[in-house]
Amino acid sequence: MTVVTAPVAGRVVALADVPDAVFAGQLVGAGVAIEPSAPPAGRGAGAEPGAEPGDGAETGAGLVAVVSPIAGEVVKLHPHAFVVVHDSGVGVLVHVGIDTVKLGGSGFELAVAEGATVAAGELVVTFDPAVVAEAGYSAVCPVVVLDSAPDTVSQEAVGTSVAPGDALFTV
Repeated sequence: MTVVTAPVAGRVVALADVPDAVFAGQLVGAGVAIEPSAPPAGRGAGAEPGAEPGDGAETGAGLVAVVSPIAGEVVKLHPHAFVVVHDSGVGVLVHVGIDTVKLGGSGFELAVAEGATVAAGELVVTFDPAVVAEAGYSAVCPVVVLDSAPDTVSQEAVGTSVAPGDALFTV
């Protein structure tokens, strides 16, 4: 069994509530989504309270850290989305926002390269939710088990608030 963890801090929502028919219809796979929390002024989301500047906990003013939900290989990497495949063969897609591909990478910064091996909780990308909002897009982040049948992932986390690394479901 593989525990899939939250890639961002925020409120967990059902895929049915994502403003995109492909994700809402679970056409890519089953999962949940996270409405990212707005980072406190001057701090990146996911930074620990009391963290000191320069200690690695901050991502920068207004930026949101997106971490790997599982350990594995980053087999596909775009500024707005990435896929990590676990040694067991389970692949998890994290899509940062809806229609954010149209931003052409603006507001996103990659922290790893395609083909990298990452630990669960390791930083993959940072993004600026203000850039996403200014473009009129949703920052909701679907977390989907690729090629899984609809409704095969626990929805227990829906309605809860999570921090990066908190368990979302097990596959």
